Amino acid sequence: MNILLTFINWDVGPEIFHIGPLSIRWYGLLFALAFVFGYIILTRIFVKENKPKTDVEQLSVYVIFGTVIGARLGHCLFYNPSYYLSNPIEIIKVWEGGLASHGAAIGIIISLYLYSRKKKDQSLLWLLDRLVIVVALGGSLIRLGNLFNSEIYGIETQVPWAFIFPNGAQAGLVPRHPTQIYESLAYLVIFIILFVIYNKRKDILRKGFLFGMFLILVFTFRFLVEFVKAVQEPFEANLPLKMGQWLSIPFVLIGIYFLIRGLPKTQEMTGNTEEKKKT
Repeated sequence: MNILLTFINWDVGPEIFHIGPLSIRWYGLLFALAFVFGYIILTRIFVKENKPKTDVEQLSVYVIFGTVIGARLGHCLFYNPSYYLSNPIEIIKVWEGGLASHGAAIGIIISLYLYSRKKKDQSLLWLLDRLVIVVALGGSLIRLGNLFNSEIYGIETQVPWAFIFPNGAQAGLVPRHPTQIYESLAYLVIFIILFVIYNKRKDILRKGFLFGMFLILVFTFRFLVEFVKAVQEPFEANLPLKMGQWLSIPFVLIGIYFLIRGLPKTQEMTGNTEEKKKT
């Protein structure tokens, strides 16, 4: 990684090393770490709330499939439906890249719904309130993977922290906003916020509060960062808002609904405080 004038020349390759035909890439490693850390954190949460540790293994399988299938279908159907519907075999080529966070969100919700139908003591909202904590951390790691792939970069800029992506498709040797880093840092902060609130206030928060907060924070930031993000598909240049912004709006509105719905009632907060005083 060299300094070119006042800008950062990001010439890091996506591959860590390879053994014969087997290639180990940064994106794959960070994607895998997202699930590993998520599994560890969820296991601690389940144990803390007296849920079987074995349930985490089953839940993880649902979430992995929901994430990958949802993210891939989201990319194919939201950003280039005509091509992928004409070439359906291309949809399964996940290794070639192309995952959409909005599709992942929908896929995860559907997978959790299917899982919750088998677990009477783990409702959909109960699961969502806890899973969004690790999803935020996972999003932070995956965006770092995008950085190593030199993809999902920003528009041209002259800010001193701009990156030049010589390995980025159609990026050109011009300084750009490192939007991957913006999003990675934002999602890391959101993870910390949700984790702290969960640990300190979970006893008085109603179901859906953390889920609503996650949707508002993540997709509001996603809406804003799109203003400095390069278009992912040519058709977006003709839209008043980019596709990522249009897709973020309903998630923010849904988040507002669940945040308000999940706010603790005054009586609940008062009663909880009085119980602590007695003890």
